[in-house]
Amino acid sequence: MSDELKHECGIAHIRLLKSLDFYKKKYGSAFYGINKMYLLMEKQHNRGQDGAGFASIKLNVEPGKKFISRIRSIEKQPIQDVFSKINTRINSDLKNNPNLTKNTSKLKASVPYLAESLLGHVRYGTFGGNSVENVQPLLRQNNWKHRNLILAGNFNMTNVAELFNNLIELGQHPKEYSDTITIMEKIGHYLDDAVRKMYKELKKEGYSKMECSELISDRIDISRVLKKASKNWDGGYVMGGLLGHGDSFVMRDPVGIRPAFYYKDEEVVVVASERPAIQNAFDVDINKIKELDPGSAIIIKNKGEVAIKKINKKADIKACSFERIYFSRGNDADIYSERKKLGKLIMPKVLNEINYDVKNTVFSYIPNTAETSFFGMAESLEEFLNQKKTEAIIKNKKLSEEKIIDILSERPRIEKIAVKDVKLRTFITEDNSRDDLVEHVYDITYGVIKPTDSLVIIDDSIVRGTTLKKSILKMLDRLKPKKIVVVSSAPQVRYPDCYGIDMANLDSLIAFKAALELLKDKKKYGLVKEIYNKCKSQKGLPDKEIINHVKDIYNMFTADEISDKIAEILSVYVKNSKVKIIYQSIENLHYACPNHTGDWYFTGNYPTPGGNRVVNNAFINFYEGNKKRAY
Repeated sequence: MSDELKHECGIAHIRLLKSLDFYKKKYGSAFYGINKMYLLMEKQHNRGQDGAGFASIKLNVEPGKKFISRIRSIEKQPIQDVFSKINTRINSDLKNNPNLTKNTSKLKASVPYLAESLLGHVRYGTFGGNSVENVQPLLRQNNWKHRNLILAGNFNMTNVAELFNNLIELGQHPKEYSDTITIMEKIGHYLDDAVRKMYKELKKEGYSKMECSELISDRIDISRVLKKASKNWDGGYVMGGLLGHGDSFVMRDPVGIRPAFYYKDEEVVVVASERPAIQNAFDVDINKIKELDPGSAIIIKNKGEVAIKKINKKADIKACSFERIYFSRGNDADIYSERKKLGKLIMPKVLNEINYDVKNTVFSYIPNTAETSFFGMAESLEEFLNQKKTEAIIKNKKLSEEKIIDILSERPRIEKIAVKDVKLRTFITEDNSRDDLVEHVYDITYGVIKPTDSLVIIDDSIVRGTTLKKSILKMLDRLKPKKIVVVSSAPQVRYPDCYGIDMANLDSLIAFKAALELLKDKKKYGLVKEIYNKCKSQKGLPDKEIINHVKDIYNMFTADEISDKIAEILSVYVKNSKVKIIYQSIENLHYACPNHTGDWYFTGNYPTPGGNRVVNNAFINFYEGNKKRAY
């Protein structure tokens, strides 16, 4: 989308089920797992840009030998940096001791990162600093190997304050106020508790301390730990964890907000945020990759047993539709089909807007991620023209050959109009200078549009409208079409997200700004204070009793009224062309993406109780001029 949304973390977990010697013999390298992890993370690079991390656990390591390795980066190309450093370290060790390659047991004991259990993370930060300390995986260390916990996830919790206070009530002193640390310490607390209880029980049974340690590794019930830890979590999450003794898990929220897929055979277990990442990295058929059921966890024991365990009761599934519209890579078979359908479904509104004058309309897309939706739009356009041609020929059976050829020769005018100049950086922060540079982020194609033409250009979604206003529309206006029709394949983004996407503030959303302007136009702006008072009055209520009062603003207007006001706001710099904005309908979104009905940012229908509290807090912050996050 032209307004970049800067967050959607991705995770990758690999558990090798055979010895490293097996992979060396079959695939020619003991570093099979590391190589596959690099591929999994790069195939999900679209999900995260400001950080990447990798961690591993070696199984069956002698006491005194290092069995945990971790590396993180916040360089411009963080994944490349992480694996470059891993590669440098490995090559250095092999150069100093070439004979290590002859014995995989010695190789494993000597070389860091070479392990059976691997966890990777790509990050986009929405809150807190972007220092390397904020990059996952996070590590909770302990001399008892069972209590070592490595954690990485794609998640956001709406009730961090409650969870933070729970830890204080337990007697802990958390080192940081963040959902990542809070969640890790919550799991860590119940993990510690489980190990202590099991140790006491085994001692009573007559086992020695050393025997207890090994038995705990076999008997510890990770699903029980996760059930206790996640009891009061309110948010969207997919979370992966490695334990020092070799158990690992990936768990998913009960509403299914964040995605997770897994693949298992006799050699490996793989879990990732995106299905195509697994398909491409392991060259497996799509039907062999399963979606992790919401509210469940895939748990791999230290000896390789794999089980899917129910952790929390599955709620009404509201999987994030933005995953389908934008975040996940479009090479997933289902997502590709859904994005094309989004383009097709909006075409009737487009044709109506251009008065069905295809001959005098140029069709294009911006940015590149909107290309798939554009293909759907183009297919619909072809179908319209084919029907038009057929009707023209059938209605007049006395057409000359020349006229028939003329009718059949009509084609959609599809052009590449806007191209992002990837070399250009808006490095000057002074407002006027920066705005001038922003205007030139996109190059445009001259010579294909006439003054009598309309220009239709499709985008994934129009969220804030900043780039559209300051750059794209100004550039397109230079082509001097009679009308610019900007089409959003997604509905109007009206509400903040609190489950991972970087849309935390109401007043940054162009649909919200448009609704406020409409209130002013209709002399009804007093409603803003009424809603503020209603939101304030609900402070302190249990989340389940809170109502989303921000809906009252949007209920005053039709979607078309808001779209027209958005066009008015965004076209302030347009001098030559009339501007029209067309948004997808909610009904069409659900029709195109029937299995991903999470639409709270469009409708305000939040899938967890904490969502209504967050949107009301966001409105209070807006009214009071407070720029802090609402959760």
